Amino acid sequence: MSPEYGMQGQFSIKSDVFSFGVLLLEIVTGKKNSSFYQSEHKEDLLTYAWRRWNEGRDWELVDPVLGEGFTRDEVRRCIHIGLLCVQDDVADRPTMATVLVMLNSNTVSTLELPSRPGFFAHNEMR
Repeated sequence: MSPEYGMQGQFSIKSDVFSFGVLLLEIVTGKKNSSFYQSEHKEDLLTYAWRRWNEGRDWELVDPVLGEGFTRDEVRRCIHIGLLCVQDDVADRPTMATVLVMLNSNTVSTLELPSRPGFFAHNEMR
């Protein structure tokens, strides 16, 4: 659920973008956001993904069940796009049309750098 809807009951065309970003991160990691906090990580999926991506450890996010049918760049691009979609500020999220263009791109170097995602958990346990 997007922050603006969860906190203020406001819905926009970018609320779906937020949900898509969560779904994309769930697919890559093989973990559900709704039950992620109860796992051994003690942080939500968005926080976990952000930390790994920000530390350059994004490859650790990939669910082994996905196998080897993709390149590292493809996975990094999906994680990067997922993080762009879950930005707290609606204005910082791309539109779905832009997401489609990004998904069809072959590079991550032209993508904006995401900020910490919405509902970032400030958990000091690492």
